[in-house]
Amino acid sequence: MTGRTDARLKELALLRRVRDRIDRDYAQPLDVEALARGVHMSAGHLSREFRAAYGESPYSYLMTRRIERAMALLRRGDLSVTDVCFTVGCSSLGTFSTRFSELVGMSPSVYRRLAAEDAAGIPACVAKQVTRPVRNREAVRLRGT
Repeated sequence: MTGRTDARLKELALLRRVRDRIDRDYAQPLDVEALARGVHMSAGHLSREFRAAYGESPYSYLMTRRIERAMALLRRGDLSVTDVCFTVGCSSLGTFSTRFSELVGMSPSVYRRLAAEDAAGIPACVAKQVTRPVRNREAVRLRGT
């Protein structure tokens, strides 16, 4: 392999580490600067390369992970929307509700109510697959087909 190929593979491995950290620590206070420091990159470089590799910014990926987990917690029905917001690592109920509505198509409180009605008798593993949020890039691809 050439030096350029080796460097690209190393950078992709670092980006995978960032993605794995987001998947693992989504409920922790994470920001792009902290993620970038963890792999010795600038925040701007990390954001550009992450978007090039995964089709969305690190922040968008993090929020999608948080919303996916929030959906599961809301389906359980034993936590309030506010409790779910803070459990998944969001510090602002407004930002959480806005992002949730963008990804899911309804507010967290409406989702919680409808999920409780719709999921009666459906195994949790099936409900998780059926209700997985669609990221923006996937929605564009689906509309374009």
